[in-house]
Amino acid sequence: MAVEPASSMSTPDFGALVARHRNYFLSGATRSAEWRKTQLIALRSMMKDHAEEFYAALWTDLRRNRTDADWTDVKYMTSEIDHVLAHLRRWMKPLAVSTPLVLTPSHTQVQFDPLGVGLIIGTWNYPVMMVLSALVSAISAGNAAVIKPSEVSLATAEVIARLVPEYLDRNAFSVVLGAVPETTALLEQQWDHIFFTGGSTVAKVVMTAAAKHLTPVVLELGGKNPTIVHSSANLRVAAHRIAYGRWFNSGQTCTAPDYVLVFKDVAKAFLGHLKETLLQFYGEDPQKSPDYGRIASSHHFDRLTKLLSSGTIFHGGQHDGTDRFIAPTVLVNVSPDSPAMQEEIFGPILPVLEVADVREVIDFVNARPSPLGLYLFSDDRSVTKQILNSTTSGDACVNDCTLQPILHDLPFGGVGNSGMGKYHGEWGFRTYTNARGVLYHSTRLDSAVRYPPYDRNQRLREFVLKSASMAPKLRASLGSYRIPLDS
Repeated sequence: MAVEPASSMSTPDFGALVARHRNYFLSGATRSAEWRKTQLIALRSMMKDHAEEFYAALWTDLRRNRTDADWTDVKYMTSEIDHVLAHLRRWMKPLAVSTPLVLTPSHTQVQFDPLGVGLIIGTWNYPVMMVLSALVSAISAGNAAVIKPSEVSLATAEVIARLVPEYLDRNAFSVVLGAVPETTALLEQQWDHIFFTGGSTVAKVVMTAAAKHLTPVVLELGGKNPTIVHSSANLRVAAHRIAYGRWFNSGQTCTAPDYVLVFKDVAKAFLGHLKETLLQFYGEDPQKSPDYGRIASSHHFDRLTKLLSSGTIFHGGQHDGTDRFIAPTVLVNVSPDSPAMQEEIFGPILPVLEVADVREVIDFVNARPSPLGLYLFSDDRSVTKQILNSTTSGDACVNDCTLQPILHDLPFGGVGNSGMGKYHGEWGFRTYTNARGVLYHSTRLDSAVRYPPYDRNQRLREFVLKSASMAPKLRASLGSYRIPLDS
């Protein structure tokens, strides 16, 4: 029996919803490569068939233009699905591992089993990518899932809720619309996996709920991503790439540069390039630019305008509450203790602080919670190596920023305060599977060396253990003419 999307139910029974999906999962219907591919192809068709609806919804929610919507949402999703389809059978193939000689004849492997029924809680700033990318990972691993899009990006959430049941297997997937009460009720259910994108405050609520059932979680939380501009950097290119990364989606990006640490001897020149770049990108009146977005809600607009007093406005600062518009803004003379440096900005404001040397950079970064991304602009390899080896972040870019989520083969996710767990591509497939070790041991031989009485077999046991320890060296010496010792 097909499961209707929970958004269409007058009184949703989430317990029954999860039970239906779990019964379907336990039937084995989701495990085959054919089922997984069918669902992925259907999801790709959904994105292509209804691209115009997604463009319109993203414009309504975030004033995201079509070029940006393709880059991070519509065409990005079709590209990610194509990548998974191209590699899925290889990922699903069990991984052979070595078996001790004492267990001959036998062989050992790791098979990747789906976890079951997952909950995907999306966010509003990338309401397509941050929901459907997790869904792609869940499908690729053979799972069922319930999707909870963000109520802040309501237009996009409603498109997802309407289309997913039309294209995907309703026995395996549902969409729930709503806000805090619905999310709270969903978290009370027993899940096999929870994927959450958002802030650390809500993440603690999610993790507490997951702990009741020892449910594994992926938390993608963002953070204050440091961006370092070294004296050796190409300052014009750095300005272009930092501006693009910071002000794409009006700065409402978890991987965006949150602040800049620029070396004092190039600070003035860098700021000049940054101002020139912003004028080039968005013009003298960015409110009229078709390429510049809007703040998602009045709440976030009010929060962001309070941060404008955290330093001296070097460029920008204009804002209009009726349009939820805040101009691309650069702050200088910013104290590390200022409000803008105490929380993730998540908006179009960029503090620029000056530093004296590499040691100051490392100490500054390490004194704060581990970020989702760390960005370093430098043409000095020794500096690059020193900073990367002395700091921690979920991901990092050298001479670029913000791009790591769109690279299908990179593990994307945070560390420490910026989250846990990785996904995209094969990393997402592994996240949604249990790596299950399996030993296949033949009964043709049943050596007495492992059984009591131990005194009787001591010398034989010592010989077998010594032989087992020599097996790797023997394999290495045989090279391509390896004897299958563990078969």
